[in-house]
Amino acid sequence: MNSLYKLTVDYWLQGQLLLVDKPLNWTSFQVVNKIRWHLKQRFGLKKIKVGHAGTLDPLASGLLLICVGQWTKRISEFQGMEKEYTGHIQLGSTTPSYDLETPIDATFPTEQINAATIEVARKTFEGEQLQYPPLFSAIKKDGVRLYEHARKGETVEVHPRKIHINEFSLDPSHFPELSFRVRCSKGTYIRSLAHDFGKTLESGAHLSSLRRTKIGHYDVADALSLDDLIKSLESPVQ
Repeated sequence: MNSLYKLTVDYWLQGQLLLVDKPLNWTSFQVVNKIRWHLKQRFGLKKIKVGHAGTLDPLASGLLLICVGQWTKRISEFQGMEKEYTGHIQLGSTTPSYDLETPIDATFPTEQINAATIEVARKTFEGEQLQYPPLFSAIKKDGVRLYEHARKGETVEVHPRKIHINEFSLDPSHFPELSFRVRCSKGTYIRSLAHDFGKTLESGAHLSSLRRTKIGHYDVADALSLDDLIKSLESPVQ
């Protein structure tokens, strides 16, 4: 797909799936808006359906499945697929957002943590379990997103959700930072996993980096960067 611009309007309207490697500091919604705008501009369209199949936080990079045209009808199908993530968990400190969106609010000792305690804690997170989503999340409570309450300092009751962790591997080589790989079900918050992992170790933890590498059988290795995708849409017909 060296030049997506060369493809016809019917190609897009009939429905397509784009694999995009979302850059850091972009919201998933911003990526969708940018792609929609370029498609409308290049093909003279007043309207075209574009959506994503699974949000990534601004501080996360990696695979976004972008559905165009008729493929937007399959968004729920893609959202239900297993996800794979890699990244880093920082032990010994917490943040209100469970990641680097907010500053550290507490520090904890890590001297009691070793390879054995890490392995015992890791095993408790495999399989089906209930997980509380972060207060800094886009989940709505009474029509208002949780992060809006959180940024105002408002306390909101949050209910746990049933999730499934299919695989959770850790590398403590750079302790107190742990690199990880997770395969999990829809609805799993990796930020909450990091936070809860720290509590299980009788310490604290937050997510310091996150990258989504797979959704179902779709792999970020096959994705286009957002810049390359836009350049392809903008490239003139040869």
